[in-house]
Amino acid sequence: MTSSRPPTLPAERALPALQWDVFCRVIDNFGDIGVCWRLATQLAARGQQVRLWVDDASALAWMAPGGCPGVEVRDWHAVPPAAAERAPDVMVEAFGCEIAPEFIAYSALSASGSGQKPVWINLEYLSAEGYVERNHRLPSLIMSGPAAGWTRWFFYPGFTPATGGLLREDDLMARRDAFDRSAWRAAHAAAPGLASADAVDAASWISLFCYEPPALPKMLRQLLRQSQTHPVQLLVAPGRPAAAVQAALADIEDQNGPQRLSNKREQLSISYLPARPQTAFDAMLWACDLNLMRGEDSLVRALWAGQALVWHIYPQDDNAHHDKLRAFLDWLQAPASLRAFHAAWNAIDDTPLAMPDAATLAQWTACIQAARARLLMQDPLVAQLLGFVAEKR
Repeated sequence: MTSSRPPTLPAERALPALQWDVFCRVIDNFGDIGVCWRLATQLAARGQQVRLWVDDASALAWMAPGGCPGVEVRDWHAVPPAAAERAPDVMVEAFGCEIAPEFIAYSALSASGSGQKPVWINLEYLSAEGYVERNHRLPSLIMSGPAAGWTRWFFYPGFTPATGGLLREDDLMARRDAFDRSAWRAAHAAAPGLASADAVDAASWISLFCYEPPALPKMLRQLLRQSQTHPVQLLVAPGRPAAAVQAALADIEDQNGPQRLSNKREQLSISYLPARPQTAFDAMLWACDLNLMRGEDSLVRALWAGQALVWHIYPQDDNAHHDKLRAFLDWLQAPASLRAFHAAWNAIDDTPLAMPDAATLAQWTACIQAARARLLMQDPLVAQLLGFVAEKR
């Protein structure tokens, strides 16, 4: 009988089952809790015990309705744990959320009795910029408070071997390879022109998970034109993406009149999707020809999907996101057409938006698959975290 436990790295073999306390504040939509949930479940899959402290766990009702053995979801405001519970061996504050002072005091008291300090990790945001390699695994001395003299370690996810890597389940690519794309498309087809299995597969499938890109109306107009000769299925995520699409379509209808818009949309189907579990979100990415993504977690999942992708990066007032996007495109080795689309989609300059034709889309897909191949040669984030903790304990 084969074991269901993932293969271990040498550093992991020396690491017993530890108590991990992961802290998450839900600040921007669902990216924070999405990353932290994947982290927690992947730690649990490797035999670790995890308490996930979150200030708003409501998204988990649809994101992970079945929960996960080995992961306990705790209310951020209910810290610290009861005295009879196991003290933390590892504390992870995600995205600089700052662990509650009460929990730090509790951890310091527990450590004074056991003589074993927890490994304290600040899990940072994802970026391809040069500072990530420079700052990865750097220490920061705690100067005051009950944990004075402790060390907090900065751990940076990233795209290169000199970073902490990306979240990836051990069976992810096997599940991806076994995925029946045609069956998924047949089950989700809604366009009038998709009357047969061949038509379903021949249509262009695009997923949309964005903020409010100014270029969205231009994209929809181009899809309306394309759909006159080739069916297009647009899958729109709930929330801000759906509202943005509906507003853009209303604007187009005002300019063209309802009758003309109806005619133009004959082979363009826009499906407004409900919120879905993380596994179902992955399946959608696998099924599409082009994934228009936003945020950190969805970007990584689109990379693993291996289909053409475009990243709508979170806009910042000082335009710092421009450098972050350029660094990602440099790492990606993106062709000129993909760079131009990113510039237009993210309103970085006045580059006109141009939806890719079949040849261009194939070039984008090849670029993503080459980048994925590079990533698959690196250890995933959780394996690196386990090795790091074994080194510091």
